[in-house]
Amino acid sequence: MGRKSLIILTLILSGMLKLCSADVSLAPIFSNGAVLQREARIPVWGTAGPGEKIILTIGDINISTTADENGNWKIFLPEHKAGGPYEMVVSGKNTITVSDIYFGDVWFCLGQSNMAMYVAGSANAQEEIKQASNTMIREFKIPGIPSENPKNELQGTWKVCNSSTVGSFSATAYFFAKNIQPEIGVAIGIINCSVGGTRIEAWMSRQSLEKIPEMKKFLEIQDKNIQDYKVAMEQYNNKIKEWQDACEKAKKDGTPLPEKPQQPKSPINANAYSALFNGMVAPLQGFPIKGILWYQGESNTRSNAYLYRTLLSALIDDWRNFWKQEVPFIFVQLPNIGKVCETYEDNTWAVLRESQLVNLNKPKTAMAVTIDIGEANNIHPLNKQEVGKRLALAALATVYGKKIVYSGPVYSGMKIEGNKIRIKFNHTGSGLIAKDSDRLMGFVIAGEDQKFVKAQAKIENDTVVVWSDEIEKPVAVRYAWAGNPVCNLYNKEGLPASPFRTDNWQVISMPLK
Repeated sequence: MGRKSLIILTLILSGMLKLCSADVSLAPIFSNGAVLQREARIPVWGTAGPGEKIILTIGDINISTTADENGNWKIFLPEHKAGGPYEMVVSGKNTITVSDIYFGDVWFCLGQSNMAMYVAGSANAQEEIKQASNTMIREFKIPGIPSENPKNELQGTWKVCNSSTVGSFSATAYFFAKNIQPEIGVAIGIINCSVGGTRIEAWMSRQSLEKIPEMKKFLEIQDKNIQDYKVAMEQYNNKIKEWQDACEKAKKDGTPLPEKPQQPKSPINANAYSALFNGMVAPLQGFPIKGILWYQGESNTRSNAYLYRTLLSALIDDWRNFWKQEVPFIFVQLPNIGKVCETYEDNTWAVLRESQLVNLNKPKTAMAVTIDIGEANNIHPLNKQEVGKRLALAALATVYGKKIVYSGPVYSGMKIEGNKIRIKFNHTGSGLIAKDSDRLMGFVIAGEDQKFVKAQAKIENDTVVVWSDEIEKPVAVRYAWAGNPVCNLYNKEGLPASPFRTDNWQVISMPLK
């Protein structure tokens, strides 16, 4: 046997020996400080040597299994009531002990930069950090790793809330948890799965995107780019070998080193189709959760604001299919931004807000309206406290069954009455008000020519009557239809009305890209 063959054989045997004697490992989500979903069947998984017997103990639960031929193992914990702290012991050839585990409620918190934004970057950050002492709030942060194909490997760490850790928590998720934990009385785990500047398409599985006709050509383009990249990488690797040889020769000859070939750029980035679902969602393997918080949409205002309604609906279905249950889905409607508008403008932010609004027709969904707490010149408004509070109200009412007003007025219908239009609403609470004014602002009205003019509006019981002396035969009304509208319709509980329109006329929507 030649020396080269001997080396190869030694490496193969060494790899086999390592595989056979591999230490037992646990997925990182089962680590110190973890929150596990109460009253749910929980998969616990990891790796070990092929055929290795694994024993898991937590509380009075003792379960065993055997690792498969690839060294993967999974154990299902039976449903467990809320409480803790518990210690989990997993043993095989070695033993792992995980401490300070609680059974409580886990909320999956996803989106782009407004979900990613730290507590340290929010309003009144120093005081919020100083007061952070609720150890029943914990965050598991998943790093932003895009992937071409669904991954099994999960990364991340749990952190228990205190003044040293909370500064790096998602502000929206933390203020949500801060509001619901005292009300519910169980540990709240927030899984922070957010990447700034990302479109919704990156968060959807390939299967869900393939069902949307408008996405077909873009998926084909991405597939071609991936194949071209793989070919380019093969060529690059060959050039690197040639370059290394040329460098050795240049050193011996005392001549200048040749320029290093430039590596091709991968098409798989944070905005590639399905890349974040594959790299950040799929590795959770159906880890049980109580619900989903979604704060995303800003990036889609630049390309497909109208199609977003289809994409968001498909994403909700996609994730419910992933978890094999109708998981509650609560989302943030985009805030106001840009130049203040006192009347009306056809704006992609307005269109995308409508795309979010129409998804309230799906079961077990709710929406936090933020049209009043944005900032004209800041795509990252600082008041995440109020965002978290409104999300918490929605969760307390729709998920936990609290009898509270959790939403501002939502358009439910209209009736033409002569030269006026009467608007009906759901979620009027204890009554409608024009906040901080003696008149309603933000309404426009149009006739059949589809030309909107500024309207007068007044509250009558739980409805709003809208009219203009310029329009004799009105057919449509819009409210807060602008990037940064002046608007002030609320219920008496202090929650703002969602922007809306009564018509279905064509609206501005930039081309897909």
